[in-house]
Amino acid sequence: MSDEKLEEQATTTPPAFALTTGRERGYHRAAVDTFLASARRAFESGGDELSAEDVRIASFPLVKGGYVVADVDAALGRVEDAFAARERERVVRTEGAGAWVDQARADAQVILDHLARPRRHRFARTGVLTFGYRIDEVDHVSTRIVRYLRDGDALTAEQLRSAAFRMQRGGYREEQVDALLDATIDVILAVR
Repeated sequence: MSDEKLEEQATTTPPAFALTTGRERGYHRAAVDTFLASARRAFESGGDELSAEDVRIASFPLVKGGYVVADVDAALGRVEDAFAARERERVVRTEGAGAWVDQARADAQVILDHLARPRRHRFARTGVLTFGYRIDEVDHVSTRIVRYLRDGDALTAEQLRSAAFRMQRGGYREEQVDALLDATIDVILAVR
């Protein structure tokens, strides 16, 4: 579908989410609507063309008059949860619950091993002139993850999905932190 047709469709159908106003930017309506429609088709067909991880990493352009980001992110979290549950059911059905639990334990141990590094040294750093995630904020969230995995403290996938870090020169590399957060979300969804 061309961009013009997507724009026309977005303006003729009632919005699926609240819209931003004024200078506030939101997710591009047509991009979100198209993604959610394809996710629905993929889920209903039962195919493997879309996974929980694909839903988690979906991104959309920010525009004026777009969908409110928090509303879409909350919906995407529910869609991700549904895909993760379906993936878990498939593995349990084909390999047994023990295999699923063993994999979740192994993944959790890899995360714990990584976070056993000393504070301020848990992830690679950017250069002194390059911005990365603020170290103290990432270390705080990392400590919460360790407490969840080791001690059973409360932590939800939504809390990790919504984690946001300020930037600092010489901070932690974003891609490493994001990968660990994604892996932790996978473990949380696996043991639900």
